[in-house]
Amino acid sequence: MYDLGIYCLNAARYLFKDEPEEVMAWNSEGDRERFSEVPASTTVMLRFPENRIAMFTCSFGAAERSAYEVVGTKGVMKMDPAYEMSGTLKAELTLEEQTIRRTFNKRDQFAPELIYFSDCILNDRQPEPSGYEGLADVRIIQAILESANTNRPISVKKTEIAARPDLDQEIAKPALAKPPRLVKAEPPAA
Repeated sequence: MYDLGIYCLNAARYLFKDEPEEVMAWNSEGDRERFSEVPASTTVMLRFPENRIAMFTCSFGAAERSAYEVVGTKGVMKMDPAYEMSGTLKAELTLEEQTIRRTFNKRDQFAPELIYFSDCILNDRQPEPSGYEGLADVRIIQAILESANTNRPISVKKTEIAARPDLDQEIAKPALAKPPRLVKAEPPAA
């Protein structure tokens, strides 16, 4: 959950601009040797105010998939892929049988984070997302883990979020032309 599920959780929280009130989760076990310390998969249902529901599955034991779909009363929005940091992202919005497609080119995600965070330090400003976003994530993930272990719904203590990140904060940097040179490090293994 802390590694993969956080992206799904943040997508739901940011899309709804709200916090879940209750969670229900289930773990699926895989190969006992490989998954002796973590579940192979976790499936989560989040209940938000106003009868909104988000569901996701994150897994180390399933085929690679990185997509989300939002189904509303007037249409559907899809991102596929949705969470890739090294490739192009594709969105599709269908409203009243008309579909609009948009592609977001690969770009550097880490340089803008470093630029923004450094600017906050240099100008004595609180960064957004703040530590409260992290606190909300941890509270929700702890409730998810408890639900999966007890097989029952768990209420989530709401974290009040004064401001949420928005597109006004966007800092776009082009993708790196080639991978950076590793400094006293081994390349990641598959």
